Amino acid sequence: MSTYKKEVGTAVQNFAGNYPGAVDGQLWYDSTNKDFKYQYLNVTSAGSWRTGNSLNTARRSNEGVGSQTAALSIGGANPGATSAVESYDGTSWTTTTPVNTARYIAGSSGNQTAALFFGGYAGSPLANTAVNESWNGSAWTEVNDLNTARRTVRGAGTQTLALAFGGYTTTYVGNTESWNGTSWTEVNDLNTGRSDAAAAGVDNTSALAFGGETPPATGATESWNGTSWTELNDLNTARIRLGGTGTQTAALAFAGQLPGASPDLAITEIWNGTSWSETTDLNTARTHSTFGAGTNTAGLAAGGESSGTVTAATEEWTGAGVPVGAWSTGGTMNTARNNLQSAQYGTQTAALAFGAGNPVTGATESYDGTSWTEVNDLNTARGVGAGAGTQSSALMFGGDPNVALTETWNGTSWTEVSDLNQGRNGIGGAGIDNTSALCFGGQDFGTNTETWNGTSWTEVNNLNTFRRTQGWGTQTSAIAAGGFSDPIGSPPKNVAVTESWNGTSWTEVNDLNTTRNSMGTLGTDNTSGLAIGGNIPPVQAVTEDWNGVSWVEVNDLNTARTLSRGAGTSSSGLAFGGDIGGVSGATEEWNKPSNTVKTLTD
Repeated sequence: MSTYKKEVGTAVQNFAGNYPGAVDGQLWYDSTNKDFKYQYLNVTSAGSWRTGNSLNTARRSNEGVGSQTAALSIGGANPGATSAVESYDGTSWTTTTPVNTARYIAGSSGNQTAALFFGGYAGSPLANTAVNESWNGSAWTEVNDLNTARRTVRGAGTQTLALAFGGYTTTYVGNTESWNGTSWTEVNDLNTGRSDAAAAGVDNTSALAFGGETPPATGATESWNGTSWTELNDLNTARIRLGGTGTQTAALAFAGQLPGASPDLAITEIWNGTSWSETTDLNTARTHSTFGAGTNTAGLAAGGESSGTVTAATEEWTGAGVPVGAWSTGGTMNTARNNLQSAQYGTQTAALAFGAGNPVTGATESYDGTSWTEVNDLNTARGVGAGAGTQSSALMFGGDPNVALTETWNGTSWTEVSDLNQGRNGIGGAGIDNTSALCFGGQDFGTNTETWNGTSWTEVNNLNTFRRTQGWGTQTSAIAAGGFSDPIGSPPKNVAVTESWNGTSWTEVNDLNTTRNSMGTLGTDNTSGLAIGGNIPPVQAVTEDWNGVSWVEVNDLNTARTLSRGAGTSSSGLAFGGDIGGVSGATEEWNKPSNTVKTLTD
């Protein structure tokens, strides 16, 4: 007879409460609650697009090869044909060696270090071209041409095993050619001749063609087996000038438009080898989006045309089933409060909270991952300031009403040290300990930035946007996120503006998705962090994750709150205190990845 241990490999564990050592799907007995329990990993139910850093050269009808973290953008137009080539490393684009013949609406195959670029439209006098160029990672070399010169041709495969199909000569064609690393050979045509289609495939024996113009627009999908094309299930939305990536059995289709003056499309569809399903839209609708790289679980879109303007916008696709973070209840603070401060560089298991604006207090508490303990108070009770450092080496500065006071924490007690140059409240703070910190923004002095060297404050380059703000990071790598802008003589307003600090100056980067003020924040540098809760009004539970380029919404707080504080990282963090309709001492712990615990029922 089969047993649980025989099937799973472990016996059913007996544990008082939730079992911290449980693996995904493991059963245990909770002796406290007298229940059998198991847990499973929280994952995304659908894929999503996230904004990446833009191309250096905006263009449409460019070609793409490679993966989400190692791609090439080749050629394109803005407005005429360009020879520009850029390389993507998963974070940013770098200009590299251009192709010999500038062109767009061409075909491509291969990867970032070994690619092929063929056909396309080069403009007068070449017009439709059969030119074929090979890339070795550093230079382009002209090799044997296509047999049929054409534009809007599609491609699939590698540098040495490629397929070129469809396009436009003086009519819509289904011509297919196979590349063996040396020359092209004409093989069986597509069943439906078309231009402006999309493609996927790993070599010249396995490919997929979908969408395009016949005319009119078509959703026709065809699969190539090395000998012939077979018609399969159509796209849900027939369209032209779309992008695509992936394989014959697992592909992604995105963007495009209907013929005529139809709106640009953001529609994304995923192919499972049998049929297409609509999934999460692109953030930026676009057409002439012929660039596609990666897979249907980790894809890349770059360039195109949006609302009649050529774009450099890049988006990264992540498929369903990715582990996600979630909030869970932590220990409650001894003193409920809002407008408090925290040691911004603390961790989930070693945090420090101090002061508050409501009630006005100097109370300081230390968190050990389970509970809060009262320790020595600030010398001057106050809130609406900022903090930096860790549980054992922290700094508190500023506060209401526009005070300049600074206090340093040595793990035991607070000591007053040199004041800020400009007293203020509603400020953001960053820094790794009580000898290195950054203060930015604030009421009435909303762009001022100062650095702390352990002895004194020095004024440095200002924020670009006047505001009371929140943030995180170090003295040389920080983020200021959102806030409330109320310069004298201007109407007050919430702002979503995000600025990144490099140790010398602030640079505006991508905005928050939800404009709000009075958030909690956490993170370690300008490449990673969370913005938590806040107020529009109403009070928010929204959590957004920053990856150094853009924000994406992740799982909400369990309890909406404003005027809270945070500590930790984007994978292991804390949110505590604030206002939930009244002052609160509630703590929530953020973990990524995260698990859901279930109880077996009769």
